[in-house]
Amino acid sequence: MYTLREFLTSILGLQYDEVPSEEIYCSKSDTATTFLTNQMQERLAGYSYTLVRDGWLTLIYNGQELTLQRGDLLIYSPGFQITIVSGSEDYQSVCLIIDEQAALAIPSVRNVVRTAYQPIAELGRPVVHLSDEQTAHFWQHMLEIIRYQHSSHRYLHESLRTLFTQFILDLMDAMEQNIGHNLVSERTTELFVAFMHLLTEHFIEHHDLRFYADKLHITTIHLSRIVRQLTGRTVADYINQMLLMEAAWLLQSTELTIADIAERLHFSDQSSFGRFFTRLKGVSPKAYRSLPTGAQPGAPTLTLSKGRE
Repeated sequence: MYTLREFLTSILGLQYDEVPSEEIYCSKSDTATTFLTNQMQERLAGYSYTLVRDGWLTLIYNGQELTLQRGDLLIYSPGFQITIVSGSEDYQSVCLIIDEQAALAIPSVRNVVRTAYQPIAELGRPVVHLSDEQTAHFWQHMLEIIRYQHSSHRYLHESLRTLFTQFILDLMDAMEQNIGHNLVSERTTELFVAFMHLLTEHFIEHHDLRFYADKLHITTIHLSRIVRQLTGRTVADYINQMLLMEAAWLLQSTELTIADIAERLHFSDQSSFGRFFTRLKGVSPKAYRSLPTGAQPGAPTLTLSKGRE
């Protein structure tokens, strides 16, 4: 999969020197720019936070249709599929992205995970609605991150990490005000963080639930319950999505044969890999490889509207 810098330069078309950090990036977006998010799901492993200031946007998030309006903060977590469907011409947002490996490495990783999955666990949707005062606060904070990106600050990376950490702490405070008491225990969060660490390191070699449960010294039933509680998904969903993302990237970004990709991803043979990919992607590996870079099979056409119908 692409690193954050590779994604921003290859998919969004930014120049290399326009991406000063390999860990954190923040930018204003309109509907057309946001539509490029449809190309993100198979290329970037990262968390993103999108705050809407004006207009509206309709998207499909992991099979659930959502319409975002002013004050909505959408939180994207690695492994979830997202497709932009339509938006208003006056849609304006700001999006903050942190690379997954960077997020898992910072001291506030538990807070990152909690903010990413608490809305799903407790509200059933990855959206926090902010008050006008909170919206203005987060908008200005994210603009401050953008300002630092374009500065020549000697300690840019440390500054961006500090600003991101403050953003997460402010978001946790806002979520506690808007959502209420945490239903997810600290122990559950710690185990999920550990699972995500293991998954990113071992998903290519290990496709089985028991491997991860054994590494965490818990039962397979316990691990399944934790992942389901936090995300509404299964461990197999996570493993399969990681494999699918890696397979899609290898198909369109390398010249490896399909047989070589199957072997690299530890499938028993090319046929089993082909059945796996076709079942989850809707097209065969060969057909997917022939698609233009960034194209998604069956992806909807973006619709711009002047107002809600």
